[in-house]
Amino acid sequence: MDFYLGLIQIVGVHTLLGSSAYCVLQTGQVSLAQAAFFAVGAYVAAMLTVLAQWPLVPALCVSAVVSGAMACAVGFPALRVKGLMLVVATAAFGEAVRLFFFNFTYQIQAGNLRLGPHGAEGFRQIRYFPERGWTTLDVVLFIWVVVALVMAALWWMDRSRAGAVLRAVGEDEVAAQSAGINITAVKVSAMTVGGVIAGIGGGIFAHYTTHIEHVQFGVVLATFAIAYPILGGLSTVFGTLLAVIFIQAFLIEGLRFMGDWRNLLFGGLIVLAMNVRPRGLLDAGTARASKRLFSSGGERASA
Repeated sequence: MDFYLGLIQIVGVHTLLGSSAYCVLQTGQVSLAQAAFFAVGAYVAAMLTVLAQWPLVPALCVSAVVSGAMACAVGFPALRVKGLMLVVATAAFGEAVRLFFFNFTYQIQAGNLRLGPHGAEGFRQIRYFPERGWTTLDVVLFIWVVVALVMAALWWMDRSRAGAVLRAVGEDEVAAQSAGINITAVKVSAMTVGGVIAGIGGGIFAHYTTHIEHVQFGVVLATFAIAYPILGGLSTVFGTLLAVIFIQAFLIEGLRFMGDWRNLLFGGLIVLAMNVRPRGLLDAGTARASKRLFSSGGERASA
């Protein structure tokens, strides 16, 4: 049972990671900086709960603010470039953040233990949940309450004027600018929102794993971040959730018995899915069909 609860935790945290990239991809920009914002959120939240003895929720709020502020600061210079140059710039930023935590040491003495991040050895003794008697089920429920709130906020945003502006910029920047939309402000805002969500996800990740280190926040994690919304489709945030389940639950955990062959199959299935469903597993047409199906089902039930 603990294995399945742990898998549900992984799916929840990676859904937050993918949702952070979803905001940026809506504007037509591909950023590999999400793993860096995730790392900042993880270290900030862990330091507040372990070293300053803060409650978890305020620590997550601060980690969200710090990650969002960093994303905003990075957004102004990074989003002046497009395409491959943006990918390279954000990848370089992500690597710089990872190397910072590789060298970052700040510890305090607590009895016989030294607590805090210690360079390449990482940040151990993040014991917030066990010390307060949280069960695995309690952690799962907490994670998915946060996921539900974030996804509800993004779902509302998609249907608001803000979502229409993001999609307009992503589809045609020139047309959006001619309509009076401030392209830079929209892109930086999307990057900031993505940083906030990544900071929350990173903070939760640090506390349920109890040990974080710099190697966890490399280019592989950044690639996963953008793969989820691209594979799931940008028509709705629920496509990102579907892609996380497909990759984490089916490809990574469900096929673990295949050993190293799983890596080859992983790439092949991703390529196949992108060819069969180029607009994502849950594209606009599928979303509309599902909405009509549930609407007609509800009407028959009421009749």
